[in-house]
Amino acid sequence: MANLEQTWRWYGPTDNVSLNDVKQAGATGIVSALHHIPNGEVWTIKEIIKRKTEIESEGLTWSVVESVPVHEDIKRKSGNFEHYIQNYKQTIINLGKCGIDTLCYNFMPVVDWTRTNLNYPLKDGSTCLSYSKMDMAVFELFLLKRPGAITRYTTDEQKQTKKHFESLTEIRKNEIIESIIAGLPGSAKGYEVQKGYELQNFQTLLDTYDTIDVTKMKAHLFYFLNKITPTAEEAGIRLCIHPDDPPFPILGLPRVMSTAQDVRDLFEAVKSPNNGLTFCTGSFGARADNELISMIEEFGSRIHFIHLRATSRNNKGDFYEADHLNGDVDMFGVMRALIEEQNLRITKKRKDIRMPFRPDHGHRMLHDLTNVGNPGYMAIGRLRGLAELRGLELGIKKSLNI
Repeated sequence: MANLEQTWRWYGPTDNVSLNDVKQAGATGIVSALHHIPNGEVWTIKEIIKRKTEIESEGLTWSVVESVPVHEDIKRKSGNFEHYIQNYKQTIINLGKCGIDTLCYNFMPVVDWTRTNLNYPLKDGSTCLSYSKMDMAVFELFLLKRPGAITRYTTDEQKQTKKHFESLTEIRKNEIIESIIAGLPGSAKGYEVQKGYELQNFQTLLDTYDTIDVTKMKAHLFYFLNKITPTAEEAGIRLCIHPDDPPFPILGLPRVMSTAQDVRDLFEAVKSPNNGLTFCTGSFGARADNELISMIEEFGSRIHFIHLRATSRNNKGDFYEADHLNGDVDMFGVMRALIEEQNLRITKKRKDIRMPFRPDHGHRMLHDLTNVGNPGYMAIGRLRGLAELRGLELGIKKSLNI
């Protein structure tokens, strides 16, 4: 019985976590991307091979590309979107020629992920990423002053937000700005906010989606996939879309991959098995109405990549990232369902039995509390998460006699 493939996200040579660190953590596969190539440009075979050689020289495998960013023109279906689609197709072809077969991407407008605190303190002294609806309201109403944002909040919510805003220090206000801006594509090394100017630029980006609702956004996604999926089939590439993070509307932007119904719509629009899903338990799990185990049972055959993490949420719309085995995610049930899906693939003698997973968003803890690194992607917290998940997988497989 094959194991789920244990992987680790690595941001490349500038990452403060080295490939040797990854080996010591126990992962065998690397999840990486060419962050130095601007969004929309072709990843050349030369650059792909260079990164692949770096990884393989340490005895590891470049298992998954995460990600080839989708240019905003494609998401808006405007400007030079056809040119950028052609570039995306060429990148897919080049990845296939280099022997890389799994490509994770997302279709979130403007920001790839959103949190309001990158160092939320936990009781044990570690910190994690968190999202506060109140802090988001402060950002929209008083820091960014987003036009139209006021309509999203009741009069009582506006009063509470103003009171909360007035209680915040200037340091905390800047932390909220920096946390949200950090989700911009290309912010892997962190983001230094130039006050006023960066917020103005951020609002300008948001404004470009003023006329695009969920229906249009889904149509743009399906158009894009219908264009690139035949290329992915020929190149032997498994495409896997990452869900919205968080999986609900923010900043007035359309969200198209937040629920099980969104996944059904995607798979109905583009039926190819190469059109698949990155199953992120943290993103989907931030909504109480997403039943993760049922989703694995329904969509399992088209899950090409897995992110495992847990969130702890409340009924106000807030959440923080809990330990990998705690929080609101039934990680035991999720892991068992994934193991059963892989066993089914083996039984059916499918070619794509690979089910790579990575521990997602570890806590900042121990020595990493004073180290510099990408939020959620420090070494020790993810090492702990991977060890816990590896032990959980082994225990389940032993109990199932597989």
